Amino acid sequence: MPWLASEIPTVGNGGVSEDLTTITWNITPGIVWSDGSAFTSADVKFTYDYCTHPEGGCAQLTKFEGVSSVDTPDDLTVVVTFEGPTPNPYGPFVGGESPIIQKAQFEGCIGADASTCTEQNFGPIGTGPFVVTEFRTNDVIQMVANENYRDPNKPAFASVTFKGGGDATAAGRSVMETGEFDYAWNLQLAPDVIAGMAEGGLGTPVAGFGPLMERLMLNNTNPDPARGDMRSVKDDPAGGSEHPFLGDPAVYKALSMAIDRPLLVEIGYGQAGNTGCSWVPAPDAYASPIDNCEVQDIAGANAMLDAAGYMDTNGDGVRETPDGVPMSILYQTSTNAVRQDFQALIKQWWSEIGVETELRNIDASVFFGGDAGSPDTFQKFFADVEMYANTFNGTDPQAYLGNGLCNKAPRPDTQWQGENISRFCMAEYDAMHAQLTQTADIAERQRIGRELNAMMVENGGLIPLVHRGRVSAHANSLGGIVLNVWDSELWNVADWYRIDG
Repeated sequence: MPWLASEIPTVGNGGVSEDLTTITWNITPGIVWSDGSAFTSADVKFTYDYCTHPEGGCAQLTKFEGVSSVDTPDDLTVVVTFEGPTPNPYGPFVGGESPIIQKAQFEGCIGADASTCTEQNFGPIGTGPFVVTEFRTNDVIQMVANENYRDPNKPAFASVTFKGGGDATAAGRSVMETGEFDYAWNLQLAPDVIAGMAEGGLGTPVAGFGPLMERLMLNNTNPDPARGDMRSVKDDPAGGSEHPFLGDPAVYKALSMAIDRPLLVEIGYGQAGNTGCSWVPAPDAYASPIDNCEVQDIAGANAMLDAAGYMDTNGDGVRETPDGVPMSILYQTSTNAVRQDFQALIKQWWSEIGVETELRNIDASVFFGGDAGSPDTFQKFFADVEMYANTFNGTDPQAYLGNGLCNKAPRPDTQWQGENISRFCMAEYDAMHAQLTQTADIAERQRIGRELNAMMVENGGLIPLVHRGRVSAHANSLGGIVLNVWDSELWNVADWYRIDG
């Protein structure tokens, strides 16, 4: 959907060069920012400079993987040039995860100064249907209709109240039982709870399966607090950056074998969940099935750890590494009823294979907040294992698979931003991803994607748990809803309207 461009560039229409090294975007004339100033190619170029600054810590840097330059021949033309032939050029500036920001508003926020621009981040100037008028952290965002929106007949609503904080239960009730709100996103609740809310008669649940995978991220670095500033930082020049035992295939495979995935699906998601062990579960052509992952095998996990030399030498029920380090894991996630149920079960299963587990849950607004000053964000990963789900925009996972690249690990000099949360690093993975970026044949792209998918799982980057459907709910009086599991659910919010009666 070309929101800001006159059409989608392709080789056929001349927008993508025959050698696949450039893509040219022609901006639709007349588009203005919400402050009335012209939206131009300079804003697009600035966004690239902002995100690729080495000290900036851009959260979506993989969208610009392989880009050598962004040029602006005129105010309405943007030329993205790649380092080599790039069959999938729709990474930069495409989808909800690669937005364009206004140069005039953010030009003082380049590099290390990015983390200081609270005012700009809390009141972004955009080209969408609504404008932020107030942003209260962990509470509420107030918006009003953008009087400069590109379609003078939209949006249908004069204002929007976007409520944050709280929990999934309160959100679901506010739509389906009390009618206080019109839309509730990400209802990570047990299926019987959602069904009970729907009986309130004021709202309707909607669901769809995309690439959303609930998983356990395994910290490939050492999160010991004694490491100070080098805690959970890869490649410490002083050494000792590797995790004391999670990097051993016997360990991460045993941890996975001990999990009863069908039971997790049953108690957590019902029909809104599927078992599976593919990091990228959809589109199907990119999914990489892992043999026997749906079968819990406690005995096999114990035998694997025994054979690798992990023994309980003092009889306290906790194994030690061959070097004598107790196998004790700090397992963190966001505060959520389903996730706490999962934590309790997994802790029990791991205890049955001699692994001690401490559970920790953190308010979602803090855990996912990305505050470089907080020790509790999922990016900092000051724990051994953490659980969450994420997804990607579009149906080609090239940029998402880039989350496993060595240089995308969060670290202090990137304001703890970066998509490689587990700090996974394999030269073979990086080389294969580079091959993917240069491969045009769709069948071959899918084959490479499946190999990357399996490589991440089979080499200890993460443990997939449940392929989740995306479940939300809307008021029965709200029209125009088209659930999109391949981008933001607010992708067509300009088309939402109130149903009379």
